[in-house]
Formats: sequence, structure tokens, C-alpha cells
Amino acid sequence: MLKTVAAAALALSAVLTAPAAHAASDVPDFVTIDVVTVNGSGCPAGTAAVAAGDDRTAFTVTYSQYLAQAGQGSGPTDFRKNCQLNIRVSYPQGFTFGIAQADYRGFANLQQGATGTEKGNYYFQGMSQGASRTHTFAGPKSDNWQATDRATVSEIVYAPCGEVRHLNINTELRVNAGTASKANSFMTMDSTDSSVSTKYQFSWKRC
Repeated sequence: MLKTVAAAALALSAVLTAPAAHAASDVPDFVTIDVVTVNGSGCPAGTAAVAAGDDRTAFTVTYSQYLAQAGQGSGPTDFRKNCQLNIRVSYPQGFTFGIAQADYRGFANLQQGATGTEKGNYYFQGMSQGASRTHTFAGPKSDNWQATDRATVSEIVYAPCGEVRHLNINTELRVNAGTASKANSFMTMDSTDSSVSTKYQFSWKRC
């Protein structure tokens, strides 16, 4: 199930119903994921897509124009790109959820002396508590990159039981040319097909 995210006030909905063939032993019978809004320089309208796993334990986001660059040929604001997703997750009463793990992938072409950074921030609407992780890559590097944000059981922030709270996921790519300002360095979190995507793993618990 995959729909391209349009502009703000999106009508994307991924509905998962039971029974699933390989569902985890303690997950809700159904999960509905609605992308309420998406905005940011890394995800212009129509360049992000969401798909949900049929076992109701994860969902993925795929980007097609998420690229930060610095050095030769880049503009003054190209060194930093970001994307904020506002997601409504619906599920049966008696459950709540948090994000246990996020797996990010992309491609980096970093010159000697340049660095690239990926950052993910997760928090629920109206809650000050959240989680943030940062990963830095140093040049020279011209290869695929991967970063995993993994929370311990005590670190997972759950939505309040019995309340509807949207999940906000804010990601960022940043490239610093460093001593390689006369060359171009870039870092992407995108894919020309669905083989490369960001995967978010739910952590479900009963209220």
C-alpha cells in the first residue's frame, strides 16, 4: 500500500486489518496511519511516500528529492534540508504506542575534509518529552550510508493512553564542506525506487 504524499492536508491513509499472517503476538487488531501534514525543504509536495507493513509493527517513508549539499555549485541554503511529518495513528482502545527504532538510508558523496549529518527527532503533539538522535559521517566517502536510532525499553516515549496525539517526526540532513569548499559534497535520503526507505518500528503496549 503506497500513495504519494501531496501538499498539506494530505489524504493518505494506510489501513491494516487483522488477521495478519505473521503478526506479532501482542499488537492491535487494526492500525490506521494518516499523514496529516508534511513540510520541509527536503520533502516538497509530491516527493515523499508512506507505506505500512502488513504485520502492523512498522511503516516506511520513501523520499525522492531529499538532498543536502555544500561546496562548489551549491546554494547558500543547500547545506541543510529537513522534513517534518505529522502522523495520526489510529488503533483499538487498550493499546498505546511509541517508536522503538528508526532505520535511515541514503547515499553520501563527501570529499576529504567534509562531513555529513543525519538527525531524527520524535515527539507526540502537546508533549515536551521526546527522543532525538544524530549520526555524523566523515569524508572521504562515496557510498551508501545507513544509521539506526534504537531506543531502550526505558527510553521509549509512549502516547498517553486513551488520548489521540499526533506523532511528529522531524528529520534533517546537513553537509559541512569543511576544507573541501572548492569541491561539491552531498548527502541524500532518497531513492529512485522503493528499495531504499526509512523504516519506523512501533513499540506497542497495553494500557
